[in-house]
Amino acid sequence: MTKHERIFQGVPIGVGSYTALEAARLLRTSPGSVNRWLSGYTYRREGQERRMPPLWRPQITRPDEHLEIGFRDLIELRFVKAFLDEGIGLLAVRNCLEYARTYVDDERPFSTQRFRTDGRTIFLESVEHSGESRMLDLKKRQYVFRDVIIRTFRDLDIEADAVVRWRPYNGKQSIVIDPQRAFGQPIASKYGVPTVALAQAVGAEGSVEDVARLFDVPASVVRDAVRFEESLKSAA
Repeated sequence: MTKHERIFQGVPIGVGSYTALEAARLLRTSPGSVNRWLSGYTYRREGQERRMPPLWRPQITRPDEHLEIGFRDLIELRFVKAFLDEGIGLLAVRNCLEYARTYVDDERPFSTQRFRTDGRTIFLESVEHSGESRMLDLKKRQYVFRDVIIRTFRDLDIEADAVVRWRPYNGKQSIVIDPQRAFGQPIASKYGVPTVALAQAVGAEGSVEDVARLFDVPASVVRDAVRFEESLKSAA
């Protein structure tokens, strides 16, 4: 199903639209992880099957079981993955998320200005409330958590207290993910051309300079697009 076909099936304009596969590609993780986090999963314990609910309900609601998420969902998942990559367990992340919703008063609290400033406090208070403090090295975890927040917000743009854009190629201004443009797909920020189109054109034409002339985009931006797309492939 193409992006335009999904729009005609009720995906709101300006929210962004990503399948689990598209989100996983941008997050450099597996589609299975995205599905587990936002569709929930079952597991067995002591011979009984149990159900773990999704971390939250995605922005885009579909009548079938096909998972589709919005831009804010994508950014929230980026934080989830960053915390997990640093060894913070999913249960601790889930508890922090639930506590942060109340603290920040937003269904997607990780992608807010308030979380940017108060994230470490939220984490520590959520751990205390959940009774997990004995399970965690708090002195170590609070610094890890702070560093993840600082690092992850570095390439995000905030307006009206929430994340509105992501600069996914090393924080450079040349490439942007903006839910208001191109349905949230990565584009050359000043020119609106999808990075995948630029990279594929270079592969077909064999010359960055030829593609730059063809799309009327600076060669430096074309090179950034090619390197960005290559980085996504190498992380797959």
